[in-house]
Amino acid sequence: MTSRAFVSTVVLNRNQSKRALAKSIRCGFFLRKKPLGGIASGPSYSGFALSAAVFCLWAGLAPATVLAQASSSPTSSSAGEQTSSSTTDFVREKAPSLVDPAGPTISLVSAEPVFDMAAALNACGYDDGLDESAPVRKRVREEMNLALAKSEDARNKRDKLCLYIAQHRMTGGVRDIAQYISLALYLTPPPELETAVELAEMPPDSTQVVEVVPLLRDFVAAVDLRGIWLVVHPIYDKEADQLHDPLSKMIVSTNLYLKMPAETYNGRRFVVVIEPMLSPRTINARIYGTDYVVVVSPVNGTIRMSDVRHTYLHYMIEPLLYLRTNALSRTQPILKEIREAPLEFRYRSDTVALTVECLIKAIEARIMDTGIPEYKIPTNVDRSELPRYERERQAYQQKVDAVRLAAMHHDMTQGFVLTQYFYAEMIKFEKEPVSLKDTMGEMVYSMDIDQQVHRARALDFDKEGDEDVLSRSTPRKLTGLDLAEARLAAGDVAAASAMARKALVTHADSSSLSPDEAAVNARAEFILARAAILTGHPDQAIDGFQKTLAASKDPRLLAWSHIYLGRMLDLDCKRDEALAEYQEALKTRDGQLDTRLSAERGVKTAYAVKGHSCEDDAEDTGSPGPAPAKPPTASPQPDKPESAWPNGTEKPQ
Repeated sequence: MTSRAFVSTVVLNRNQSKRALAKSIRCGFFLRKKPLGGIASGPSYSGFALSAAVFCLWAGLAPATVLAQASSSPTSSSAGEQTSSSTTDFVREKAPSLVDPAGPTISLVSAEPVFDMAAALNACGYDDGLDESAPVRKRVREEMNLALAKSEDARNKRDKLCLYIAQHRMTGGVRDIAQYISLALYLTPPPELETAVELAEMPPDSTQVVEVVPLLRDFVAAVDLRGIWLVVHPIYDKEADQLHDPLSKMIVSTNLYLKMPAETYNGRRFVVVIEPMLSPRTINARIYGTDYVVVVSPVNGTIRMSDVRHTYLHYMIEPLLYLRTNALSRTQPILKEIREAPLEFRYRSDTVALTVECLIKAIEARIMDTGIPEYKIPTNVDRSELPRYERERQAYQQKVDAVRLAAMHHDMTQGFVLTQYFYAEMIKFEKEPVSLKDTMGEMVYSMDIDQQVHRARALDFDKEGDEDVLSRSTPRKLTGLDLAEARLAAGDVAAASAMARKALVTHADSSSLSPDEAAVNARAEFILARAAILTGHPDQAIDGFQKTLAASKDPRLLAWSHIYLGRMLDLDCKRDEALAEYQEALKTRDGQLDTRLSAERGVKTAYAVKGHSCEDDAEDTGSPGPAPAKPPTASPQPDKPESAWPNGTEKPQ
């Protein structure tokens, strides 16, 4: 059995499991311990039913502690239906131990093992989305840097962890991070940090990096991540509080549109896990058998709610369609018509997966926020003016319908060729009192397959798929100092220098700079110092590196400033002072391999460039090692970065 995933803005993986894991690990804090209540089904929602729905959902949406990853079919019944004809036995992945089978149907949680893994990734150069992240992410990074600066043992354990991560990069993108999050879901809380199930019962992507667990355990102990977690956990709870209401509103409104009440004890779980140490631009949605889990990085209580709703629609709709797998086999001829569409292979080969996604996209088009302000007829208007207001209301509705139709047609040209059919069916559904569960059979069995084949055949498909369908993340557009770094690496010294000077924040009193402003200034000075080296101005370079050391808290900037100063001192034939700089670089180094190797190389051998030698100078003057009046104009060149960064680009030094 193979798991599937689409990554970029949304990562959705499926790993089928036979049964939910009975063992539960509770590391979070329930704001509300009352489980999600049920609502009696009926032909329509009355005001009382709506109030009950809101009350029951709010009672059940509770910050606890969980996470997960997913399957080729969402229910055990459908899995049996699909595999009943096979005589081969497969080992099914178990649900993560963090999913509590006895917990609420819907919960909002945080998880310490996920925090530990995300913090470790940050310590090893994971900077994606750092500027947009919640302040707690920078705070945790600073706490780790302080612990690393105090302990050589901690730095050595960090280096081993980062070396493993660097050696197991696949695409240099979101998928690299996803495999570690997948593994974190199967870890027990510290201090044990062990896999909770056998390797054969874990999803394939997590087992590819399972050897990182002992290295992670050593790193967590060395920097006391447990203590940092206890300090920042209240911040996580606050983020959960802020996210609780909008998430509740989304779930209630979706249930009301589908006319399907939230069920209390159906053996299925929908869990939203908050982890601010990850990029806010990426949502990691995972499905394990009947349990659906979404990992999000909130900022001030806001997330990409449309992506969470997309996963929730999978949670609500997939069981309804997988129960009708045999009926959907009639749609096989449609697969021939979408071979050229920019779809993932699973959509071009699996009629059920294609149908599920088409129905979800049709629903999303019907309930999407069109961005057009809602039009309301004013109260207490004169009856003679009602026709004018009615015309205005109709004009508003036409604009809304045009936006929704455009979204639907876009999905069609992407290859989701049943979206138009379901879009029309959902318009009929909105006018009827029955729930989607009750009308699903009629939708599926009344589909005119020949008409859908003809419609698909007439489509001119897009050449490229949407970002959230691709399995690779789109490279981030560089701006500000990131762009200056790239320009400098490309040799455009003038442009890089201009951008760095523009980014400098100036104040009459340097102590009045905020921590963020000081960090920007330190990085800008670092870029200007390297530019000065390339243009043959060593005095300016030394001044820039010293300003970086005085203002920066970034271990990488600190270490490389010491390395560059050491190289310049080597060229100035001041070996003892150069050694001191290299030693400082080893003490303050980050977790990247190139930093440690460059500093160690400087300790072993003096930096030299072609045509310059301190030994030759000593022989000429008869002294053991005189220094020239001015630093030589030879430029110490930076080493090539050892590894690509998670956003798909190389971070220049």
